[in-house]
Amino acid sequence: MIESDGEVTRGAATLLVVPEWRGQRLSRDLDARVEEAKGLALAIGLDVVAVHSLRLRQTRAATLIGVGQIEAIRPDIDAKAVQLVIVDAPLSAIQQRNLETELGAKVIDRTGLILEIFGERAATAEGRLQVELAHLDYQAGRLVRSWTHLERQRGGFGFLGGPGETQIEADRRMIRDRMARIRRQLDDARRTRQLQRAKRQRAPWPVIALVGYTNAGKSTFFNRLTGSDVMAEDMLFATLDPTMREIRLPGIDKAILSDTVGFVSDLPTELVAAFRATLEEVTTADLIVHVRDIVHPDSDAQYDDVRAILDSLGVNGPQDGDAEAVEAVPQIEIWNKIDTAEPERRAEIEAVAERRADVAIISAETGEGVEQARMFMASQLTARHVEHRIFLAFDQGEAMAWLHARGEVLADVAEEGGHLLTVRLDPADRARFDRLWPSA
Repeated sequence: MIESDGEVTRGAATLLVVPEWRGQRLSRDLDARVEEAKGLALAIGLDVVAVHSLRLRQTRAATLIGVGQIEAIRPDIDAKAVQLVIVDAPLSAIQQRNLETELGAKVIDRTGLILEIFGERAATAEGRLQVELAHLDYQAGRLVRSWTHLERQRGGFGFLGGPGETQIEADRRMIRDRMARIRRQLDDARRTRQLQRAKRQRAPWPVIALVGYTNAGKSTFFNRLTGSDVMAEDMLFATLDPTMREIRLPGIDKAILSDTVGFVSDLPTELVAAFRATLEEVTTADLIVHVRDIVHPDSDAQYDDVRAILDSLGVNGPQDGDAEAVEAVPQIEIWNKIDTAEPERRAEIEAVAERRADVAIISAETGEGVEQARMFMASQLTARHVEHRIFLAFDQGEAMAWLHARGEVLADVAEEGGHLLTVRLDPADRARFDRLWPSA
């Protein structure tokens, strides 16, 4: 946590620096970026007392921002007793240390802030391990920032003697050892999850994964569909640990709905790697539902961020000739928060949606359009179904039940030795059936 060194606590006065480089990030609205950065700070209880949005011509190797911009920031730090400065951009260890020296306050970058949020929110043992792994990976190259004594050397050990290793090398070695232990624990958890996933694939229920940018309303939509009380607040990263619930859809007796962690622009690479195993649940889903805050000024840019992470997981099909990527998972979009749109803007959104076959418009908060979204999801799950004729022996009752639950049995004709079924199945389900009952 930020307060681990005793300098910064929850509710601390915080100054936010939002740099913008000329010619970069033009797809994003600056005001929206500022509000998102404020939301990240609010997510761990910080009090943002001042904001400086800075236009940069170039990056300064020593401090990221220029001397004149540092001078412009310093009066607010003194006048408002700022304890923490958040820079909404990645900082090198040297830049972070130099800024702390120049500003006289603790400094963290966007990556460090997101890691703090994840560290506070992770509820499961696996989630906490993933966050710790990401945090250790982040800190491994930044020891020089926090420790000024690390260049002193320890004495040699054993028979060789000699100058020994420096303190910083010893600390880095301890971090590497801890990371190796965590990776082994996460591998064990991943194998357990793969076994659970295999059991779910044997069960005749489709899996639907909700994905989307953080604070797009996934958890509120999840609660509407399931009647659950998953944490759903107007707060970034309200949901971290994946949650699964059983739901009913029109014509589908049972489906499994999964709510996943929200994505964000510039998601730290350390976190993408650490949470990749958890996000792989998405790759085995039968349907991906991308929930979007369609009224947000950066809705299109947020869509691109989510798509980029889905591409990295391989759910959009092979990328750049990657033969190992999974087959593309069917996807639809749910355009949420329509109740917050002004009438003219709402009419524009509805006109665009009418020309799209993969979109439903809702307000998860009020319930508007949710029933139509349920019907839309059900139709997508059955859209690729193909009619098959399958013969089952009388003693293959489990296979019979599987087909009735997973598919649509159109005809059941008793013949000598068994039943001849005419059934509509998704191609993926037909492949699963053939693996489970190859003799059918």
